[in-house]
Amino acid sequence: MANSYCVAELGLGRKFTSHIGRVGLANFCRAMTGLLLLLCFAGCAAQSANVATLPVATPPGSQSTETVRSRQSSGTFDLLYVTDRAPVTASDKTLSYGAERAIFLSFGSVSITPTRNSATSKSGLRVGAVSETGRFPATPYGVVATADGLRRTPTAVAAHEQAAAALQAEVGRRLAMANRKEVVVFIHGYGNSFDDAALTTGEICRSLQNQFVCIVLTWPAGGTGGFFFGYNIDRESSEFAVADLKKAIRIIAETKGVERVHLLAHSRGTDVLANVAQQLAIEAYVSRSSLWQRYKIANAVFFAPDIDLDVASSKLLAWVSDPDLAFGSKSSPSALPPQGALHLTVYSSPGDKALGASTLLFGSALRLGQLAVGRLPRDRSQAAAQWSGSHMGGLVDFIEFSGSGGFIGHSYFLSDPAVKADLVALIRDRLKADDPRRQLVEIKRPFWQVSDVQQASQ
Repeated sequence: MANSYCVAELGLGRKFTSHIGRVGLANFCRAMTGLLLLLCFAGCAAQSANVATLPVATPPGSQSTETVRSRQSSGTFDLLYVTDRAPVTASDKTLSYGAERAIFLSFGSVSITPTRNSATSKSGLRVGAVSETGRFPATPYGVVATADGLRRTPTAVAAHEQAAAALQAEVGRRLAMANRKEVVVFIHGYGNSFDDAALTTGEICRSLQNQFVCIVLTWPAGGTGGFFFGYNIDRESSEFAVADLKKAIRIIAETKGVERVHLLAHSRGTDVLANVAQQLAIEAYVSRSSLWQRYKIANAVFFAPDIDLDVASSKLLAWVSDPDLAFGSKSSPSALPPQGALHLTVYSSPGDKALGASTLLFGSALRLGQLAVGRLPRDRSQAAAQWSGSHMGGLVDFIEFSGSGGFIGHSYFLSDPAVKADLVALIRDRLKADDPRRQLVEIKRPFWQVSDVQQASQ
């Protein structure tokens, strides 16, 4: 009866019912329930998760955790935002950005204010003023036919260069005030509003002791399409945003004074990051360079990635498997540029209910965010071997979270102290996975497991 109720409530009709008969009605209902719960309770980000500052090992020559904590400001701080959301103006004339797509890229400052919730006695954050600094021209840029062929219009090129210079000037201004001349960029997931994205980035920045230049890259998510259609609308909006966010990351990374760039993404945002990384990697490769050498990308961190395992392998590694790709002026089948400091980290959880729903809905072999040593599909063993440390030169680590992670189990990167402590160790302290200060338990390289909260907080 519960299964019939599930189908009736969703109004799926005979065609879907026939399909459900093939995949299992109970599984389909669980998938629908997972997506509904994701929308209602998670939104792919814990908006008001309490960020605990944990004592994490600090490398020689840098400030101790206690020193940093004592100097940490308790007042308002602001983030740099870059977005291709359409701007909206409230009745009081305040600026924000909605879920509709814009054909231009905007950037500016959003203030984040710590606040005290008396009911729970937990620190939280709220979004304050939003101020737009600049805007790129509408895309696609204008093109004109000349005697020498098609050319971008001088007006579009001039406007682009002016906007790029303004964005780099803003990054440079923030670098001058930051303790670390490094940039942390966060890309959010499905169902997030502009405020959600800003608050999550604020939480991450605060857990890193506000030592870095923190930037929120926010795409047009969080519309009103409902839990089923809304996911698909967001899915296409994330694809729409790839070209814009790639342009933004390229400009940010090439700002004078930037020493390292750390790219972090959650859930649906990890697919955006995978696409951006793939395209930038190809751009770098054809110029005989690498993501590290050209764009100073030191870390690409994927939290609970909502990507099919095969698709993730294709996006992140396919260019490596293309010996015909031009390396400079011609192909060089065996040449690969040095990876340098570049490292990929994937945080996964077999208990992630939201990704379990995605696996069933899209007929996925396995979502990358549910990957674990014992859960690899049997016919993927050879492909999985390509991710191993021996094959990839230590390029990637898979870190399994085995805790509850809340009701849905999808936003543990904000809610679990051990995961947050590990992120701080990775980004701020530059510790490798096998460093005992990372509080990770080796399963079989490159697979690791986050130790429990009690051990991590000692």
